[in-house]
Amino acid sequence: MKLKPLHVVLIGLAGGIATFGIYAFTASTDQDASVAGASEFQNVVVEGDALPEFGDGADAAIGMTAPVLNGFGFLGNEVNTTPGAPMLIVFLAHWCPHCQAEVPVLVKWNQSMLVPDNLDVIAVATGTDETAPNYPPSVWLANEKWPELWPVLVDTKDQVAGNAFGLSGYPFMTLIGADGKVLWRNSGEISSEALTDAINTALGN
Repeated sequence: MKLKPLHVVLIGLAGGIATFGIYAFTASTDQDASVAGASEFQNVVVEGDALPEFGDGADAAIGMTAPVLNGFGFLGNEVNTTPGAPMLIVFLAHWCPHCQAEVPVLVKWNQSMLVPDNLDVIAVATGTDETAPNYPPSVWLANEKWPELWPVLVDTKDQVAGNAFGLSGYPFMTLIGADGKVLWRNSGEISSEALTDAINTALGN
């Protein structure tokens, strides 16, 4: 999927997203979960070189030093991706049906104790569009209980964070080692079991 949020989405243009069709977006938003004072866009400062766009075949980003994102959460709390421990960065768009399906999987992944030890997980709310379904992302992710488990970094309107990581579709994941090197990337939905296996393999566990 290219990076334009659409009300009618043609799926199948990026790795792991393989079906063309018209989707009825089912917003999980609920006004009772509104986050007072939330900002759906925040400034992001990138340190380091951008990664190549993710695509089919061998991933040229593997082994590269990942850029560091310095930004903020929905409520202005500082969030950054400074290396130090293995880190999984999950890029999510509120209007994407695959993201809406994947977030509950990841929440259950946390609850099932399958998350590898010492792994930090950070979401990046990106691709945000006020005119697209399931807006705002702050309410969607609050409903899904994500902020209770892991931080959320909020991207700019022009997707500075997503572009720095070579985002090509949603959901998009990048695994970074404790040394800041890219170990694995994935575009599209993935089961919790397959995610655990991929992370453990990449980390040499």
